[in-house]
Amino acid sequence: MKHIFIFLFIAMTINYGFAQNKITGTISNAENGTPLPEVSVYFPELEKGTATNSEGKFEISEIPSGSFEMVISSMGFRTFEKKVTIAPGTNTLEFQLTPTAIEMEEVIVSTPFHKLQSENVMKVERASMKELKTNGALTLTEGISSLAGVESVSTGVGIGKPVIRGLSSNRVLVYAQGVRLENQQYGAEHGLGINDAGVESVEVIKGPASLLYGSDAMGGVLYFNPEKFAESNSTEGDVNLNYFTNTQGLGANAGIRTSGEKIKFLLRGSHVSHIDYKTGNNERLTNSRFNEYDLKTGLGYQSNTMKTELRYNFNSSELGIPEEIGEQTRERSPVLPYQQIDNHILSSKTGIYFKNSSLNFSLGYIMNIRKEFEDHEHEEEEPVTEEHEEEGPALHMNLSTFSYNVEYHLPEWGSLETIVGVQGMHQNNENFGEEVLIPNATTDDIGFLATSHVHFANESGLQLGLRYDHRNIRSKESLEILPGILDRSFNSFNVALGYKLELLKKLTARINLATGFRAPNLAELTSDGTHEGTNRYEIGNPDLTQEKNFQTDLSLEYNNKHIEFFVNGFYNSINDYIFIQPNGEVIDEVDVFVYTQENANLFGGEIGFHLHPHPLDWLHYESSFETVIGKRSNDQYLPLIPANKLTNTIRVEGNNKSDWLEAEYAFVALRSVFDQSKVDQFESTTNGYNLVDIGLGGDIKLNKIPIQVRLSANNIFDKAYISHLSRLKTDGIANIGRNISLAVSILL
Repeated sequence: MKHIFIFLFIAMTINYGFAQNKITGTISNAENGTPLPEVSVYFPELEKGTATNSEGKFEISEIPSGSFEMVISSMGFRTFEKKVTIAPGTNTLEFQLTPTAIEMEEVIVSTPFHKLQSENVMKVERASMKELKTNGALTLTEGISSLAGVESVSTGVGIGKPVIRGLSSNRVLVYAQGVRLENQQYGAEHGLGINDAGVESVEVIKGPASLLYGSDAMGGVLYFNPEKFAESNSTEGDVNLNYFTNTQGLGANAGIRTSGEKIKFLLRGSHVSHIDYKTGNNERLTNSRFNEYDLKTGLGYQSNTMKTELRYNFNSSELGIPEEIGEQTRERSPVLPYQQIDNHILSSKTGIYFKNSSLNFSLGYIMNIRKEFEDHEHEEEEPVTEEHEEEGPALHMNLSTFSYNVEYHLPEWGSLETIVGVQGMHQNNENFGEEVLIPNATTDDIGFLATSHVHFANESGLQLGLRYDHRNIRSKESLEILPGILDRSFNSFNVALGYKLELLKKLTARINLATGFRAPNLAELTSDGTHEGTNRYEIGNPDLTQEKNFQTDLSLEYNNKHIEFFVNGFYNSINDYIFIQPNGEVIDEVDVFVYTQENANLFGGEIGFHLHPHPLDWLHYESSFETVIGKRSNDQYLPLIPANKLTNTIRVEGNNKSDWLEAEYAFVALRSVFDQSKVDQFESTTNGYNLVDIGLGGDIKLNKIPIQVRLSANNIFDKAYISHLSRLKTDGIANIGRNISLAVSILL
């Protein structure tokens, strides 16, 4: 910690003697030449930008010398991207934007070359938090489940684990604040540990991303982008309020952002509270209540030659562990059993810019404190005392992780961009409770990578890369299951190759081939006891080998001014797939589950259509279908594979620019989830269902104060249904019923 602050102080006191590079310009409408106000001008690599004034003019200071991607975007116009060369002194440029009904494109941050999605070789899904919140989701995990190919393994509404194309837990890596999130993510009975307040957008890489992120990314990556700092020489604030009828949920968060020419600062705090949720059968699921507190803050500095930022996030949540539909109350404090999870994320990100190259490095420290409180049974001869009534957590684990990522962007050689880097982490797990699910142990990772992007004249592109990883897992004590000390090392080479081809002016094809790997985690290697959160006795296997996969992704996209169409297909072959299944034994009155391995294959894809017909540009019809099938080599199906889903949405958007209302919208959506009969032999089938959602909203100005209002209703017909990925389905407990949400955001 001390070294980080010393580095920041040094960074903030150097470079004042360098020339003050500046870029100015004008942006106009390509059809009539009129200047365009409120157009975003942004340098993604520098994370610096501004907006045009009423005359279409802009100015950005403190820009390093060199060549950088510049992105210009405005609602109603085609997003423009161009690499510009910044010379010392003042640089003046002029740009024109072409009108279109297609939504604005955004820069993809989770891939190393920071391209617009249309320029990316790898297909990446992206959604802003503002867009996801219009759907009225209670939690961040529920919100991202609306993205094609993404689902959630849930325990009630407060606990959710993301699933990407049938893979979850340690096969899906989560990034927050630019660093990997480590919070015992193998466990299915607790969620992400991230609050959506202070998160600007999410990007989803569907498929093996081991080349970019190492072990645990063989199934994909969820990359959460934090909110940006305010533009230079400005101060912004906002207050956000949310109410949910089903859970009588209350949510509030407030933030402030202020930036000078070099120094930037932001602060945001939030609180969320929910009672037990009500099913479509008009019954509340006892102890599905939860409470959450979240604090995010950041400090940044930027000059002509470098940028650096330090961010901190504290998240504390109390999560009831629901087991049955019992006492019907409106209490907000969880009862036994429940979890108390505290998560601290400290991250720093720095970029240093040379004449034709740059060096970027990120450091992260995460402390995850997980406590599980359970009912304690006392022996008859042991009297119950006040001390027993206040017993501590049965399960108490502290997981500390230090991670690093260093990337050097080499000077461009013609149309070739190349990045080399090193990534790694040191992780320490400690137990303090009476129960020990996994032993005290350390994990060490290091990986070396090189990746290149080749640009061709016809807007096609080729991306390729190579990576080597080494992971060591070592317990600090002897284990009964081994016996002795666990000391395992895993090594892997991985490659990736992708090609983007412009077949026609409006038709784009992508093919990506990639390998990935995942080392077995501590739970899979060493578990030997009752796991109360899943109500089973788990036995690990210290001889497990690492998983290796090879995935082929194909995508085809067509878009013109009023029609968009895409088809994505994948085939994922996994060697030595690790899974858990019962062995028919019973210990301590619960079933015994053991970890084992077998080859597996997953395949499927997504197809989508978006129509905004001329001249009814305000009308949008969207439809998407997603499917995935998972099988073991013995032709049996894998567990927890999402059911096929079809979503149809009709949305209208206003172009009103009155003094009191703008950006108004309304939608109605039908979610059709099909029967899931392709299940594991120890898994039950699930019936299909249809859910209808509606919503409307807009930006209102009261005394020149912008107020965003969103009203949505999910499952408006109060359908009683059970999701195939609900961990409560074996008890016949239905998912959440009708829920109406109201959200108000006041921009100060």
